Amino acid sequence: MKHVLFAVGILFFLINGCSVNKTSEGTKKGLVITPREQEKRIDVSFSGRLFTSLQWPDSVFKPVLYPLINSSGTEVTRGFPLNPRAGERSDHPHHVGMWFNYGNVNGIDFWGNSLDIPLETRNKTGGVIRYLRSDVSNNAQGNPSLTVFSSWLDPSGKELLSEKTTFDFREEGNVRTIDRLTVLQATNGNVKLPDTKEGMFAIRVARQLELPSQEAVTLTDAAGNPTKIPKLSNEDVTGNYLSSEGVTGDSVWGKKARWMNLYGVINNDSVSLVICDHPDNPGYPTYWHARGYGLFSVNPFGAKDFTNGASEMNFEIKAGDKAEFRYRFIVSSRKHLQTGEINRLADEFASKY
Repeated sequence: MKHVLFAVGILFFLINGCSVNKTSEGTKKGLVITPREQEKRIDVSFSGRLFTSLQWPDSVFKPVLYPLINSSGTEVTRGFPLNPRAGERSDHPHHVGMWFNYGNVNGIDFWGNSLDIPLETRNKTGGVIRYLRSDVSNNAQGNPSLTVFSSWLDPSGKELLSEKTTFDFREEGNVRTIDRLTVLQATNGNVKLPDTKEGMFAIRVARQLELPSQEAVTLTDAAGNPTKIPKLSNEDVTGNYLSSEGVTGDSVWGKKARWMNLYGVINNDSVSLVICDHPDNPGYPTYWHARGYGLFSVNPFGAKDFTNGASEMNFEIKAGDKAEFRYRFIVSSRKHLQTGEINRLADEFASKY
């Protein structure tokens, strides 16, 4: 009988041990993080409903969170280039889901690198952020956090920066949040991040959350290549920006603010997307590289572009030193978040980390 009980105990341990390695479940709100390493993704869901996936496809050159889906099931990210949808813009293929990188790291372009860049150029100036591994462990609230280790490589394969990023996910009612805590360490000499508007923590949003535009536009990417954007229908295009300082619309571009709210309607679902800066981040409160065509980005280092040359910020991480960046992303469903609630969530974020 003892042998039977021992065997049952071993079987129970193996079954449960394997399930913990594959999937980590939160004690509250049904948060589940499911690694699918062979598919190069890690799924994050609440109560069986997908919130987002960390993905590192070979065609993207960096880990991204894609798609991003609110609690009512509405996808708020653009589909192109991973899953194009009819009627959306097909510009800037390096704008994928939600990501973190920069356009000039010791002269290497991590922001604008994509398969659309000629191979000869990519082999000279294109940087790759290579996913290495990830860990899942419970945070202070007893829910799983996802920690991802990556390497910022120049075209020769030399590592410039090592990255450790921890994601905390939360759902409360119809509001979902992601807290991103990133530590960059200079591993092979000093690393310079000179002033450029092409950065840093960003999301490319669904067509409905763009701001209405009456004209065709030509946009320029980080490599200086013009991208012609044909005039598209403004039907169902409902987006608008509101900053913590009360600035709205396209005027938020290049301005400083502690948070930014992009709100609109997607298929009758009123949504808000909010990014919060953290008081301990470099350059706080940050500049906003937030565009009407769907790029919603925080950039603390783009002062020269944003101020017409009146100011400049050239950041450097000395050899062996670290720099930390903290951002909170908030997405609502069935309502637009109001200033008071956003301030509460921003204050909570500032005091939490």
